[in-house]
Formats: sequence, structure tokens, C-alpha cells
Amino acid sequence: MKNDGRKIYTVSELNREIRVVMEDTWPDIWLEGEVSNFRAYPSGHWYFSLKDQDAQISAVMFAGVNRLLKFAIEDGGKIIVRGRVSAYAKRGEYQFIALVAEPSGKGALQLAFEQLKAKLDKEGLFDQSRKKPIPMLPQRIGVITSPAGAAIRDILSVISRRFANVSVLLYPVRVQGDEAKYDITAAINYFNKHCPEIDVLLVGRGGGSYEDLWAFNEEIVARAIADSRIPIISCVGHEVDFTIADFVADLRAATPSAAAELVVRNKTELTERVDNLKHSLVRTIRHQLEVYEHVVAHATRSRFLQDPLAVFESRMQDIDTLMHSLSSRAANILESSRHAVSVASEKLHVLSPLSTLQRGYAICWKLPERTIVTDEKCVQRGDEIDVKVARGSFKTRVM
Repeated sequence: MKNDGRKIYTVSELNREIRVVMEDTWPDIWLEGEVSNFRAYPSGHWYFSLKDQDAQISAVMFAGVNRLLKFAIEDGGKIIVRGRVSAYAKRGEYQFIALVAEPSGKGALQLAFEQLKAKLDKEGLFDQSRKKPIPMLPQRIGVITSPAGAAIRDILSVISRRFANVSVLLYPVRVQGDEAKYDITAAINYFNKHCPEIDVLLVGRGGGSYEDLWAFNEEIVARAIADSRIPIISCVGHEVDFTIADFVADLRAATPSAAAELVVRNKTELTERVDNLKHSLVRTIRHQLEVYEHVVAHATRSRFLQDPLAVFESRMQDIDTLMHSLSSRAANILESSRHAVSVASEKLHVLSPLSTLQRGYAICWKLPERTIVTDEKCVQRGDEIDVKVARGSFKTRVM
């Protein structure tokens, strides 16, 4: 192009310079707005708009950043983001590149807790119907916690005091920090895959801040607890602390010590219970023996035991009476049947064609088709007729 002193930009040049100006002018700012048009792409990047009552701006949070968020960005949620203003040169559109995000008016961890709790509850992971029963007296207990924390010491102390011969297998894990969730999940899966003899698992840790306990609010841990074949007691923090693990577990204990007390019965209490059951059983047996003694005493005074032949004689007479009655009734039935047969025979004889022939009648058949003649119109002169009379038959011809 002819150089006449004018500065002529290409579109790409202008867009690049606008981007530089924007990034230099607003390199690090906080922005608050309501999320709309949220889209998560397969690449992992998030695209959405931030709006207030009068305007909106496009925003993007790239995958390397958004994976660090504890909560999920959703349409309608109000958030505060930190980042820079930039421009997408290819389309000539300016946008906000978000590097940090937090809920507006509510902590990120609290919102993440509420979101995951609602999600898992909707899937049915908190339903009582899917929770497994805790064994009354487990022989082998698995514990998933830190080997250096107070939780394992409290658990072992309670178990030793209440029932010392119960075996305990510890799987040491980290219980706080970003990697703790993977340790806890791996421990649950290990017990289920390699330790079928374990009767119950205690999963937890001692008290701490909301952030310290966060590993037990992670979705990966919750799903591992839900998928466990072995019953799980969750024991995280203090009595006032509730985690997602508590809702998914088969039983929630307020503290690790309380979990040990729940899962292991006091040996003294069990001994007393066995003694009480033994005494109750003895009383029941004695009562039954008294009842049976009364029955036997009553039986020994019965006529059958005192004179058994008399009882048999009486029963034999009863049998004779029944046999006589049966014989008489059978004879009556037979006579009645004979009479009925005789009457029926007489009726059949009266109706028999042979009886009619005895009275002088005859039966005539027209030959050769042997049709019975019932009308004079059935025959003509010259027809041959077969005549049946009471004694014999003969043929004749119509004249």
C-alpha cells in the first residue's frame, strides 16, 4: 500500500493491540456477577457470562485453573472472580479470564458441601435401605486413619479396655490435604479386595478445622464408602462435625472413641448378659420339667395304663358293632340295587320290539335296500319284502 503518512492497521493488528491495552489496564481485578450460559467443554475449559442488572461480560476459566475449585459453578449462582480483562483477537470480542473464583456471600467449601450432599442424596446414597448392619461382636476390625493422630490411640485404648482379644488392622493414611482423599479411597478399596476376613471398617480422624476435615467431604471418598462390601462406621472430628462420609456410611459415630465403643461390646457386659441368659434358660427348663412331671403323673393314673386290656376289649366291641352295622347297610344297599335293576329290566322289556312281535305284529323290510316299511306308499307291485315275526322270518312279494 502507498505510504502517504497514514497508519493503516489490519484487523488482526488492531485486535492484538486492544488486547494488550486491556491486559495492561486491568491486569488483576475482582469482579462480581451472576453466572449464566455456563458451558463445560470436552477440553475442560469453562465458558460463561457474568451479569448484573444492566450488563454482562463473557468469561472463561481454563482447565488448569478450574480443577482446583472445591465447588461447582452453576447457572444462577452469584460468584466473585479474580482475573484479567482480555480480548479474543480472532472474533474481536473482549472477555474476562478468571483465575480464582469463590461464591458470593457463602464460603466455597460450604457451597461445595451443600452441592455434593444434594447430588448424592438424589442418587439415593443416604437411604437407610442400602445401609449394611454392623456385626454385634466383630472379631477383626479395620481402621483407616493417620498412624500418628489421636484417633488411632483412642480407638486402640477403648478396644483394649472393652474386649482385648479383638484383632485390629490399621491402614495408615493422610487425613488432610489434597492427597488425603486418594489415600482414604485406596484404603477402603484395599480392605474390600484383599481382606475379606475384616468384619467392619472404622474410617475417620480426630477434630480439626472445616478445611482439615475436608477429605471426608470429597465425592471420591463418599462413593468408595457407598461401594464398600464391608460395613463402615464413619468417625470424623467431634460430635458437632458432620461430613459427607457420615451420611453415606452405614453408621455414624460422633468421635473415633465413640466408634470403638459402638463396634466393640464391653466384655463385662457380655459376660453378665450370658449369665442372665443362662439363669433364664435354667428357670425355663425347670418350669418345663415341672409341667412334664404333672403330665406324667396324670397319665399314670389313667385307665389305659392301669388296665390296658379293658380298653382294648371295649375298642374291640366297638369294632364288632361297626362291622355289623356296615354289613347290614351293605345288604340293604345291594337289595335296593337289585330291585331297581328288576324294575328297569321290566320297563325295557315292555319297550322292546321283540315284545311287540310276541303280540302278533311283524316288521317288514323293503329289499334290497332293507328300509323299514311304515307306509303302503313305500312299496309297489313286485317289490320283494323281508318279514320278521316273533319266531322267524320269511320273504314275500307285493302283488
